[in-house]
This record gives sequence, structure tokens and C-alpha cells, in this order.
Amino acid sequence: MAQRKRTWSVATVLVLALVAMLGWWLWRWVSGPATTFSEPSKVLYIRTGAGLDEVIDSLEAIGAIEHAAGFRWLSERKNYTTRVRPGRYRIEKGMSLNALVNRLRAGEQEPVRVTFANIAYVHELAGKLGRVLEPDSLAFLQAFMDPDLQREVGLNEETIISLFIPDTYEFWWTTKPEQFIKRMKREREAFWDQERVQKAKEHGLSPTEVATLASIVQSETVQMGDAPRIARVYLNRLRIGMPLQADPTLKFALGLRDIQRVLNADKEVDSDYNTYKHTGLPPGPITMPEPRFIDAVLDAPRHDFLYFCARADLSGFSDFSKTYEQHLVYAKRYQKALNERGIRR
Repeated sequence: MAQRKRTWSVATVLVLALVAMLGWWLWRWVSGPATTFSEPSKVLYIRTGAGLDEVIDSLEAIGAIEHAAGFRWLSERKNYTTRVRPGRYRIEKGMSLNALVNRLRAGEQEPVRVTFANIAYVHELAGKLGRVLEPDSLAFLQAFMDPDLQREVGLNEETIISLFIPDTYEFWWTTKPEQFIKRMKREREAFWDQERVQKAKEHGLSPTEVATLASIVQSETVQMGDAPRIARVYLNRLRIGMPLQADPTLKFALGLRDIQRVLNADKEVDSDYNTYKHTGLPPGPITMPEPRFIDAVLDAPRHDFLYFCARADLSGFSDFSKTYEQHLVYAKRYQKALNERGIRR
């Protein structure tokens, strides 16, 4: 009898030890490192509509899990199999299986930082967004050119580019084009605060018209110090009904944004953007104006100059004139400098 009790005691101890070992192993398996990659972290993309099998394939492809069966088993117990959330997820080296499932189940995405500037056409912005967010460039372009969406933000095909204020923003990878537009509308409204709107009114312009003029100023100079003075030249011309005669608008109309020299023949182009033929502002911005150029228009210092011309030293600075005769002197110097350098276009 005593011998039997000792046998049962030993068996019980062995069973408990085995259970403890299994429990410890299970705890280590669930809570210990699951990743197999050596980099500090990797990014996992889960597309909209993906199921558990596709998630497992993606995890294996980046080395985030070693045993698919184990991930599936834990996912089933945590009800992740029916709660797959699309997105862009950061997976750190050494992350446990339990932490991984919890992150994916909770939809804890890492945002995408998107910076845009120096963009002239909405299709360029659509292309940039299509490379970093889930929807493709065509989806973004279709949304930008949707008349109904344009009306919702108070713009049209010519002015829609003024919706976007160049900066760095954070978006979820899954952001849809319509969501992107709504976000940009909020950002634009925040930028055009009461102070800026009042300054625009003092110039007799709407925010969209200020953006249009700012886009011209931005295209005229690389020297920020000259931008406010150039802005005032154009404001002076608008005030007296003088054509803007802005070369960048001709380049836009011709689709020749990168040329250095505008020819007299270019001034005959049949376009609403030809500010040599048409007075007032063109139909919309010729590029996406940066905030600093918008402020250069709003804060343009008062002066009496009606003309400006790039300096002959090609420094990017401009010479300003009150009379056309003085302007011609500067213009001839600049043209001579271009000729000497063989710049014909």
C-alpha cells in the first residue's frame, strides 16, 4: 500500500512537472521572440479585403513569423481570423507572437509621412500618393477631377490644386482618395485663418486668387527675398488693369515649364493662361503654391514698381523699374547674358 502511494506520488510529480514544462514552453512560444529577421524592424502591408491566409503569407515573406500553424492557432483563440484589419504595420525585431497578433487585431497601424511640394499638376500629386498609399494614382486622379468633389470643396478643375497646402502630413496607408480630399480641405481651412482671409480681402482677392498669384510669384524667382516685391509688382498691375505679362503663365500654357527663355512667338499662344493677351489673373494656379509665397503676396510691401527683370548675373535676383524705359535697359542686359551663355530656350 505504501509502495502504491509512493508510485502515485512520483507519477503525480512527473505529470505536474510535465504540465509545468508544457506551460512554460507555451508561454515562451507565445511571449518569446517570434521574428526571424535581423533588421531592427520591418513593415507589413495588409491590403483591404485580405484574409488570414494572405496575412500569414505576408508575415512569412518578411520573416515576421517562423511557424504559420502557431500564428493561426493563436489567431483563432484571439478571434483575429475574422477581425483582419488592413493597414501598414511596423514589426520590431524580437516581437512576440502574442504582441504581434494583438497589434494586428487592434489595427495599430503606423502612419505614412507624405511630403509634397514643387508640383504643378494634380496628376503629379496623384502619382506621388499612389506610390505611398494603398489606392493607386488613377483612383486619386479620378477623385481630384470629380466635379462633385470639387464643388464640395468650393473649387473647380482649374483651381483644385490650390486645395493642397505643401507640407509634410501623416496619413494611414489605407486612406481613400475621398478621405484625403476631406483632410486637405480641413488643412486648407486651418491655413486660411481669419488673419490671412482679411489680408486677402484688403488686396481685393479671394484665397484662391491669392494662391493663383502666389503660384506665379513662386515660378518667377528662386530668391525668397525678392518674392514680396515681385508680388507687389503684380498687385500694382492688377490695380491699374495692366496685363500681368508673366512669363511663367506662358510656360504653363505651352507645357514647357523648364525652359529658361520665353520667345516673342510664345506670347501668341491661344490660352486663357496667356497673361500677355488677357488682363487679370489666369483661371487658376500654375503650380501648387507654398505657404511662404502665399504669405509673400499677403504681406507684399508697398512700392511703385511696375516692372522687374532677372539680373544679368543670373543670380536669381531681379532688378525693379518704375518705367518701361528703365525696364528695357535691364531686359537687354539679361538677354545679352543669355546669348553669351548660349541659352536660346
